[in-house]
Amino acid sequence: MNILLYNPDNQVTKNYMPHLWMFVLQAVTPPGHKVFLIDGNAQHMTEESIAQFVRDNDIELAGIGAMTRMAARAYRMADAIRAAGAKVVMGGPHVTEVPNEPIGKDGEPRHADAVALGEADDLWPKIVNDAAAGQLQEVYMPVDESGAEVKPSLEDYPKIPWETMDLRQFDLVAKVPKWGRYLIEKAGSTWKSLYVVPIESGRGCPYGCDFCTVTGFFGDSIRFRSNQSVIDEILRLKARAKAEGGRVAVFFIDDNFAINVKRTKSLLREMIAQDAQVPWVAQISMNLLKDEELADLIKESGGRWIFMGLESIDPASLKDVNKGFNKPDLYGQVLDRLASRGIYSITSFIFGMDGDRPGVARETLDAIASWPPGLPVYGLMTPYPATPLYDRLMEQGRLTRPKHWLDFRPFRMAYTPEHISIEAAEAEVHQAWTESYSPESTERALDQIKHRPFHERAVMFFTRMAFRGIYFPQMKKRHWVGLLWQNRASFLRIIREGLEEHRRHRHGRPGPPVQGAPVTARSERVAA
Repeated sequence: MNILLYNPDNQVTKNYMPHLWMFVLQAVTPPGHKVFLIDGNAQHMTEESIAQFVRDNDIELAGIGAMTRMAARAYRMADAIRAAGAKVVMGGPHVTEVPNEPIGKDGEPRHADAVALGEADDLWPKIVNDAAAGQLQEVYMPVDESGAEVKPSLEDYPKIPWETMDLRQFDLVAKVPKWGRYLIEKAGSTWKSLYVVPIESGRGCPYGCDFCTVTGFFGDSIRFRSNQSVIDEILRLKARAKAEGGRVAVFFIDDNFAINVKRTKSLLREMIAQDAQVPWVAQISMNLLKDEELADLIKESGGRWIFMGLESIDPASLKDVNKGFNKPDLYGQVLDRLASRGIYSITSFIFGMDGDRPGVARETLDAIASWPPGLPVYGLMTPYPATPLYDRLMEQGRLTRPKHWLDFRPFRMAYTPEHISIEAAEAEVHQAWTESYSPESTERALDQIKHRPFHERAVMFFTRMAFRGIYFPQMKKRHWVGLLWQNRASFLRIIREGLEEHRRHRHGRPGPPVQGAPVTARSERVAA
């Protein structure tokens, strides 16, 4: 049987990092079946083109996973796949939250033949076998004989064959235009490929933030893979990249990579000892990053960027959403600790909380200005189904669009906050994105790390250009041409410094001395 695993695009940005669920399910597919993988974020397909793909490859079963913001798109693609003759099974967080919706039992049209609820690692082999036998059930649930939910153990984690897998749709070097590759080569890079690959070392989160779906889906009990299982996977990826003359980076997609600090330290020590260092990114709560030894190990093992859900600089707002463990007065210290080691932060903020008032963007931007440079991202408080936030707002009659995901509008609110209007909250987000990613802001970011190694400035510049696209449309070539023209001062600076770095390496000359910490408003005040 030919099987398609499809992840829909999010209709906002292009994301060239693969979604892990597809590779896990491929690894646990029973033998005798051929599995095709398509991630719509990297390989855009229309409803017509995916239907043609189904027909051309004689697809009999399609698995579609989607988060809430992708649900409407997932349903349209599922309809096209079913019309082309394949059975569709849908799963993932959104389907688990509203299981009757995709199978047409809540008044909406039917989009799927079956749904898989919760984590599908142990369900998928049965689904495939049932489909092959023509006995596909409508609902698959991970429960035991008594009806109790069963979470997959990660102790016997499936081996994903990264070394033999076709990853061309995710090659970042191939996405760079020819002139860009020329400049990269002139700056000294000989990479023929670059992949950012997702790896998980554990699942679950005990925090239970009001607005988050993670605890509801993965549970509040943390399950870990063995250290050696994670390291073996990294070593296979490194071997593949070396054979291709390319590079690989890893995104640890654990919802909180350092939730057990002792365990995380042991994993990072083993990565260092077994030469499994790679550039990596992870999500870690800021309250866990006060540990100096952990920060040292992050650096030595290859850590480059840490995603932190700071959410707000107002302690009262954080407490309201059950995230009082975030301490805004410590944000700057944590970010300084990381940046002094060449580790930068992706800081996430949510506007439109009940405690927010007009001016929240200005207050947040002023705080960010005193921190090391990074990648701030801003969103609006979004009530996802089956979360405490959604249930509370529904009970209070405050949802303006109860099924907002069926009419997906990025950066648009679905309820009315207590102290700010919907329009004002959306304007605050616009202001924050505009100022954070203005050409002037990017120039300041590069100035703050002018005494750091060149590669840190180059990565800072290009990631800032890319992250801007989360909010502003820049999915077409003309958008990028205009963006680089607006940022031409910083762009030309990076090119000039890159050429100087290349000449320095070619002639064996040492680079300038590296200072520990970036220049920030805080450090300037201390120096004064």
